[in-house]
Amino acid sequence: MAGAQTSETTLQLGDFVFGSLEIPAEINFGGAQRLAVHQLVGGTKVVDAMGRSDDPITWSGMLLGGGKDVSGNAIFSGAVDRAQYLDQLRVAGQPLDLTWGRFKYRVVVREFKGNYQKSYLIPYHITVEVIQDETSPVTAAGSPPIDSAIGDDDADAATLAAAIGDQTLIGYMSNVSAAIAAVSTFTTAPQSQINSVLQPIVSAQAQVGVLTAAATSTIAGATAFGGLVPGAPTATSATQMSAQVAAMTQLSNLRTLGSILGRMQRNLGSANSSPRTVATAGGNLFQIAEQQYGEASAWTGIAQANGLTDPFIQGTKVLQIPPVVGSTTGILSS
Repeated sequence: MAGAQTSETTLQLGDFVFGSLEIPAEINFGGAQRLAVHQLVGGTKVVDAMGRSDDPITWSGMLLGGGKDVSGNAIFSGAVDRAQYLDQLRVAGQPLDLTWGRFKYRVVVREFKGNYQKSYLIPYHITVEVIQDETSPVTAAGSPPIDSAIGDDDADAATLAAAIGDQTLIGYMSNVSAAIAAVSTFTTAPQSQINSVLQPIVSAQAQVGVLTAAATSTIAGATAFGGLVPGAPTATSATQMSAQVAAMTQLSNLRTLGSILGRMQRNLGSANSSPRTVATAGGNLFQIAEQQYGEASAWTGIAQANGLTDPFIQGTKVLQIPPVVGSTTGILSS
């Protein structure tokens, strides 16, 4: 979430647009299905679905100075004003639109809590109750190629590391990129190749932790409640404040990079997760790929996972089905 916001990083509650460190690293969504379970004699169950029950949506961040309304007009002069405005949304108790990415909800603010640290820095926590989910439903689950997902995250992570400017971190990210480039496809990669990518990612995450602690310490450097240490020279206080502002920007980049590295680690874990198995007597891999992925041309990934070169199956076999679609060119690589 570093730099200018895009539609994927915009979080808006009513006419309040969150920005920079005010945007959380994650926001929950989903909930439960209300069920009426009837236990019958003999152990039989009758389960009646009573309808969805969405969980409250909750997130946290740090309110900073400055802000604009949906028309681009500057309406907030500082973190205190922004905090008080959000608290007024709680007090009013009126339905509001909550949007981020592709998600849109009609909500009421159940809880707002701010923690005054400095006039320009207020950590906050918000919980909203969902009235209605207005997000466009997704009726078909796609399986994006894992290679593209990891490659895109690697490029974004390298850009953030360069912006952060720490040479140790840049070195780790260079190692990540080199390890990824050595893997032809993660769909059928052995665990040894996956580990070669995971190891520098773990090192990069550890360095992000070190830099995050340093930036957090700098932000909290002014120990006085008003932000100025009594008796300290004005130049010293100004230098401290300048360092704190720079640390806020750095912390935003570090948070985003940490989130990307975590996602890369999860994706790599799914690439080597236990595959499904399918037992078949005769037939061919085209049919199985069509049944499993909806793409007959994805037979090559199944062939590679099972050490096969012939798409036509002789006799009875138990085939491993990779968790994600591999090559869809329909041509088996040697």
